[in-house]
Amino acid sequence: MQAPARQPTTAELQPLFNLYNAGRLADAVAAARPLLSRYPGAVVLHSVLGSALAGLGRLDEAEQAFAAAVKANPGSAELLSNLGLVQQQRGRLDEALATYTRALAIRRDFPELLYNLGVVQDALGRLDEAAESYRRALALQPRFAVALFNLGTVLDRRGEPDAAIDAYRRAVGCEPGFVEAWSNLGAALQKAGDAEQAVACYQKALDIQPTATAWFNLGTAQRAYGLMADAAESYRRAIALAPAYADAHSNLGEILRDQGDGDGTLAAFRAALAIDADHGMANYNIGLLHHDLRDYDKALPYFERARVLDWQDRVLYCLYKLRRSDEFEARLDAMMQTRHRSPMVATLSAHHAHNRGRPDPYRFCPDPVAFVHHAHLDALTDAGDSLRADLLRDITNADIQARKQGRLYYGVQSSGHLFRRPEASIARLVGLIRAELDRYRAHLAGEDCVYAQDFPARTEFASSWFVKMSRGGHLTSHIHEEGWLSGVLYLAMPSDRPPGSTAGGIEFSTDGDDYPRERDDFPRLTLQPVVGDIVFFPSSLFHRTIPFESNEERICIAFDVKPAAA
Repeated sequence: MQAPARQPTTAELQPLFNLYNAGRLADAVAAARPLLSRYPGAVVLHSVLGSALAGLGRLDEAEQAFAAAVKANPGSAELLSNLGLVQQQRGRLDEALATYTRALAIRRDFPELLYNLGVVQDALGRLDEAAESYRRALALQPRFAVALFNLGTVLDRRGEPDAAIDAYRRAVGCEPGFVEAWSNLGAALQKAGDAEQAVACYQKALDIQPTATAWFNLGTAQRAYGLMADAAESYRRAIALAPAYADAHSNLGEILRDQGDGDGTLAAFRAALAIDADHGMANYNIGLLHHDLRDYDKALPYFERARVLDWQDRVLYCLYKLRRSDEFEARLDAMMQTRHRSPMVATLSAHHAHNRGRPDPYRFCPDPVAFVHHAHLDALTDAGDSLRADLLRDITNADIQARKQGRLYYGVQSSGHLFRRPEASIARLVGLIRAELDRYRAHLAGEDCVYAQDFPARTEFASSWFVKMSRGGHLTSHIHEEGWLSGVLYLAMPSDRPPGSTAGGIEFSTDGDDYPRERDDFPRLTLQPVVGDIVFFPSSLFHRTIPFESNEERICIAFDVKPAAA
């Protein structure tokens, strides 16, 4: 029978422990080595040496030390956990996973081990297993804040936003100074549409640690909430802390554009490109500036470099406006290889096909005028219901800033996402619109086009805003490139229009936006809505507001619906 390995005495170990606990890791390594030469089988020496080497970043030596300790004591879950952690830090995740699994077979009530196992499973993309490991760790240690935080990130990526928000809330409840958890909670709330609470969470993160990222996150939430001036200031604070923050420069440019500051807009986008010449959104936005100036030759290369959002659709648009037909048709043919889901491409393809007198090959919605839906929401005109008055009051009194809209004349358009505001009147209106959309969806059953076949199974509003127009007000012909279905609800309409007049009405057509026209027989439909009416239409359909000369205001709420996967 082999004699047990000689072990160092407490008196011999104490100086080593003192050095390690004082953070003098290099001295601890130096002190441990001669002891190990005298006591090679002492597990505690291998363990302290491994921990000190890991703390110094000498991971290969640390792994050797922990491996020796495990060999001397293979039944220690703690030593296996330490070995797994070094393997994890060295990027050898499969080995770390196997080591943690061995440790867990020895000791199952080890929350730190379960947490580390979850981190490795997460890194390997095994999200369900990671969530289970974090939950097992939390069952043993309910106030394990970082485990709650990591569980929240996994749940978010698994598409469980409510559960992720709950995990983040519990994390900051356990550790109020956990700045990353406050930031992630803000992001999750913002994604869920609660911009007001997102702003509060980002502000909390800033109170704890005022970083450039925290200011940037706050700016994105303020922007979604319609607080454009506040958002611009937040982006400026982010840039002050991190001058090379290209995303902050680009986002600031978008706000300045919406505020009508042309010089500031261009300067911000150029600053982003000076930092990163391939910055997608900065290239895209400069392309939009040239696009809005109808300088399509200059817009094209920026869209080509952008490679974000609908850049290919924008390139196609520029080619069509420039009458570069061969290039346009080649690009369009290439897009036919995928499912036809772009309202802008649908509009371009339909217009081009009608010009040439041939069938439209793009099957998004070949006959969009036929899918215009005109209905009435009784609650808005019921004498005993205050909804309309509440809405008019709330959109007038709310702290919502205007957005510059180049196609709008004699009117203002709100910024932010109106339907994400907390007012009860807006929440009730959203419910009524959802119900009408359900009825509209039922009418689409059996229709042979992508617009109907892939119509959003759930009503998710991609954007929403109000438009107020005064005398002479109108919107020029346009489509909603980022929508699928678009809608408009009428809260106030001029009542003194002459009989038979279309003033203040809405006109639909497959022709508009000064597209190159080779014939004049494009279909048109004009509606004359009254207060309480609601109109749905494919986002690929051109529409415009007909100018009116009344002194009464025209007030409407517009919105887009889009499938999450589109």
